[in-house]
Parts: sequence; structure tokens; C-alpha cells
Amino acid sequence: MASSFTGAHLALPRWAHVPGETAEADHETLAMALALVPARFEGFVPARHPALRYGLGLNDAEFFWESHEILEAVWAAAPQGGRERILLRACIQIANANLKLRMKKSHAASRLFGEALTELDELSVRKATAGGAGFADGFPSAALAAGLRLRLSQGTLTEADWLDISAATRS
Repeated sequence: MASSFTGAHLALPRWAHVPGETAEADHETLAMALALVPARFEGFVPARHPALRYGLGLNDAEFFWESHEILEAVWAAAPQGGRERILLRACIQIANANLKLRMKKSHAASRLFGEALTELDELSVRKATAGGAGFADGFPSAALAAGLRLRLSQGTLTEADWLDISAATRS
């Protein structure tokens, strides 16, 4: 794997943590990204915020546990009731489901993908801010939901069925 995630200019963790299978997580590396998260975002979570981009990139680089940790910190700082919180919950569930797939817990992964899809369905009925710079404003949540629906329609999932969140932005 690459040694750095250039989107946020932060180093990737030295190893991917898998609870019960690997050493403790690389908290030292994650701390640098966590330090970028403010106590509270004002109004919205900026789509280009480095900790957000890093958290998404961690998932896509198969650092699922680490992605969950960073995205959860961003979620905690996001404005209450905002669209970003809904989208962040979906992304957190996806990272968690991906981790469950790595751990060969396909039933748990399916449940978490279903919960992420529920969040994205909720997001689809919330009014977007025209020209907004928030994470949820321009994110292709319908494409991400389609990826989830496809996986859930396949039946039993395997480790190879993990979901790249950024793939939705490339479709």
C-alpha cells in the first residue's frame, strides 16, 4: 500500500487494524488527522476538509477501522440535524461493514450496508443547498446508494464485496 494519502497530505497508518487479529491501531498516525477536526463545524462540514477527505481515503485504501475512527470524529463535530451528519453516518456504516467483511462476518456487513442505505434514503428527501460547499451538497449519494443496493441484492457477501466510497464520485 502507498505510504501517504496525498488528498490530505497525511500519512497512511503503518498497518490496518483488525480487532482481534492485529496489533493495536496506529493511533500516532491517526492523531495527526484527528487534530484537524474542530470542536464544532459552523453551518456545515466543508467538502474539502482534510480530515474528512483523509477518512474517506482511508476507507478506499482498505484501512476500514481507521476510516471509521476519523469519520466518527468529523461526524461528532458536524452541526446537529445537518445533511452532513446523515451522509457521514452512512459512510461510517460503510467503513464498519467493510471491516466486518474483512473479518468474515458477512451477516453483520449486510446489516450495516442496509443501515447505510437507510441513511442515504433519508438524505435523498432532505433539501440540498444550491451551490453549497458542504460535504452532502455535491456528493453523489444516489450513486453510493446504488452501489449498496447492488451488494445487498447479491445475497451472501464476501471480503471482495467491500465498498469504495469514492467510487461514487467517479461514476
